[in-house]
Amino acid sequence: MDLRARGSDAAGPAPPGSLGIIAGRGGHTADPGAAGLAARTLRWHADPMSLAARAKTTEAEYLAWDLAHEGRWEFVNGEILAMAGAGEAHDRIVSNLHGILYQRLRGGPCRVHSADMRVLVDETGLFAYPDLSVVCGAPELAPTRPPSLKNPTVLVEVLSASTEAWDRAGKLQHYRHRASVSTILLVDSRSRRIERYVRNGDGSWTLTDHEEGEVALEVLGLALQMDELYDGVDEAWAREAALEAATEGGP
Repeated sequence: MDLRARGSDAAGPAPPGSLGIIAGRGGHTADPGAAGLAARTLRWHADPMSLAARAKTTEAEYLAWDLAHEGRWEFVNGEILAMAGAGEAHDRIVSNLHGILYQRLRGGPCRVHSADMRVLVDETGLFAYPDLSVVCGAPELAPTRPPSLKNPTVLVEVLSASTEAWDRAGKLQHYRHRASVSTILLVDSRSRRIERYVRNGDGSWTLTDHEEGEVALEVLGLALQMDELYDGVDEAWAREAALEAATEGGP
């Protein structure tokens, strides 16, 4: 999804504490005796032309705004961020993954939710609409309108050029503070690549990169096949490239 901001500045998160994680292909785990990498503050600057000068927004104001306006709006550090429409490849990946998870989880204790399900990270105050979320067991809902899910087990963001900085350095940092979250997937919509973050028993996180084969989701008792997840995406990439070329060559 494309990112726009409403407010005087689009500031990324400043979640509390430190996180232990070493990002490495093959799944290196942070030393539980070390402090790990400190959570860093993302200062994301949107296009100034898309910003309207105003004071910081309260949570109550955000919730009223999100309820009254079409589309999906996220909230962090007193700023409201609008999540705009996605490209074809992004949409195909989300549709594929939703279908896979729905079929594999059907009849069990876990349920997949689309991007219409808002998630609240109590620990940092983030309200967000991940591309997909999975909750195992009874959902815990905040009494907002509409309700906000507080206990997701798995969160998925599909990266695009306009959202990668916010998804990776912003929302990811918040998601890792949500106590219920066991696994986070960052799925690239421009190449075949998935980053899988898994919480360890000591609170540290392990990151593995995947470009072929399968991606295990142990917490759900299943594995995702890369070929199945990216089914039809090559054709979407080709159409997007042709459209971009035609646009660049236009008057």
